[in-house]
Amino acid sequence: MFEIVFLGTSASAPSVRRGLSAQIVKHDEFRFLVDCGEGTQRQILTAGIGFKKLNNILITHGHLDHILGLAGLLSTFMRWETIDSLQIFGPRSALERVDDLLTRVVLRGATPPMPVRLLPVTPGIFFEGDDFTVTAFSVHHRASESLGYAFEEKSRRPFLPEKADALGVPPGPLRRGVVDGQAVTLPDGRVIQPDDVLGPSRRGTKLVHVGDCGEVESLLPVVRDADGLVIEATYLEEERDMARQYSHLTARMAGEFAIKAGVRQLFLTHVSRRYREKDIQSEAQSVFPTAVVARDLDTYSVKRNEE
Repeated sequence: MFEIVFLGTSASAPSVRRGLSAQIVKHDEFRFLVDCGEGTQRQILTAGIGFKKLNNILITHGHLDHILGLAGLLSTFMRWETIDSLQIFGPRSALERVDDLLTRVVLRGATPPMPVRLLPVTPGIFFEGDDFTVTAFSVHHRASESLGYAFEEKSRRPFLPEKADALGVPPGPLRRGVVDGQAVTLPDGRVIQPDDVLGPSRRGTKLVHVGDCGEVESLLPVVRDADGLVIEATYLEEERDMARQYSHLTARMAGEFAIKAGVRQLFLTHVSRRYREKDIQSEAQSVFPTAVVARDLDTYSVKRNEE
């Protein structure tokens, strides 16, 4: 399971109720901050999340509304020293802009209290935990070098307790052993193989974060059958031509893509303050009935589709 906290959901400029782009994706003890618009650190505090274990930041692209909050965040870290290291991942061109912001504006020759690493990312798996991976993929957004990120649990074979009970495998170390893929020997000498008590392999939960985007057909392979999709809905269909001109999506385009990709949950963000939220939601739900227009500080859980 993944959990996503929307810290900022406005497009280009903040509104009274919406800050600039930032989300936190959680999985067990891991936290990933995706983009860091201006005001993100205050939203982190307002959400009650705090800065602990906020070591990994993923940048989708280098536009200012997605990176300016890094200056304040690093400044806070310099004063509080709340983390032991900071890794910022993203497209090379975006990280060059981030480097200018942090070294020339924030640090100005000072040494940060923790190692700060800017790590260029290309499409493919770039982060791997014990039971999940994070994969980068290319996204088309104007002339910028842009990436999206797919968080995916590794496939696993579910433990079947009824089979273990029938075979007399007692709770405790022996059951843990077969779950870990080991053959175990029972007190009566019988050897139990993992195949005896494990079901067929099931894929894990898949959460895809696209961010700003002007073209979606190339994203089908990575988004297909996702349990959760975070994607922009900057415009309404009445201004579809403008959306294409500035390489963004309408709410309807996002909904149509989610249907085509077989997505289970659709979360819309990066919305323009020129529109009413209910109009964005109505347009998206005319195609994808359960589409959600995320608000600042909304939190959602994304679980594997059991169907």
